[in-house]
Amino acid sequence: MYRYLSLSLLVALAILAALPAAAQLNGHNLRGDYGLAAGSQPPPGIWVGLLYPNIDIDTLRDRDGNEIPTNFDIDYHAVAPWLWWVSNTKILGGNYSIFVAPVWANSALEAPVLEVDSESGIGFGDLYVQPIVLGWHKERADYLAGLGVYVPTGRYDFDGDDNIGLGMWSYEAFGGATFYLNQAKTWNLAAVAFYETHSSKEGSSQKVGDIVTLEGGLGRSFAEGAINVGLAYFGQWKITEDDLGIVIPNLPIEGPYDLGNRLSDLHNHQVLGAGPEVNLPLASKKKLYGNLTLRYYWDFAVESNAESRTFIFNLTVPVPFISLTEE
Repeated sequence: MYRYLSLSLLVALAILAALPAAAQLNGHNLRGDYGLAAGSQPPPGIWVGLLYPNIDIDTLRDRDGNEIPTNFDIDYHAVAPWLWWVSNTKILGGNYSIFVAPVWANSALEAPVLEVDSESGIGFGDLYVQPIVLGWHKERADYLAGLGVYVPTGRYDFDGDDNIGLGMWSYEAFGGATFYLNQAKTWNLAAVAFYETHSSKEGSSQKVGDIVTLEGGLGRSFAEGAINVGLAYFGQWKITEDDLGIVIPNLPIEGPYDLGNRLSDLHNHQVLGAGPEVNLPLASKKKLYGNLTLRYYWDFAVESNAESRTFIFNLTVPVPFISLTEE
């Protein structure tokens, strides 16, 4: 009897160990929320906005990019009002700024496997703060660098199936640039890289591996830079393994549930994406009221993660409105 109990336990542990090979734990970084002007900081002032991402997820892929048959369909959407204060204070020659974005969402994209993520009612999610962002503006390029923190303010229970937050602190360092490829600055190429680390999840020793995300785009501007259209892109790679918070004994078991082979076969996830973006001004003849960004991505080259289609809506408003006429 004990032999069969031990075998059952080891099979269960092996299945748990195999889960990251199919789809690993996600971090906080919302891939695709930066695009054509990813490396540019706005002029000094107060800027407020509203970010709305909608992510349709219905495919899970293994480490080789092959589809895993599952009954898997998640419609994730969130609303994130944000504030970006850009000061005239200079640090290392760059303008100092602060960015804050609370989030309301219908679920937490924690581990896209076996329907782990279940949709719930809209609730307050994890708070995102960039306590320091520096921006530089040169003749043919803008530069951006800073630090971000995700605060676990959203509802989370380690055994829960209706989580809104991820139950962990995340920290990211980021930096990048927007390059203007011609003298008229009508062609622009942007790239910003993020390096994300995590604390253990609340109520467990489970810990998400480190994640690198690259976002940006190639665009062409019109109407003296007021309109910008082009191709946005992102890439995300997990570069260290998840710690599932379980201790697996080193026992000699062979066959399909060989724990040693399964653990050595873990594969960190990869997701790439690209799609169109358009930036449009909201203005009258006398005032600029804001800017509207629309962006759509298709995932590809997905390994050990979920494949999705993502729509991004972002509204940016200066406070106060910007006058377009001399007063």
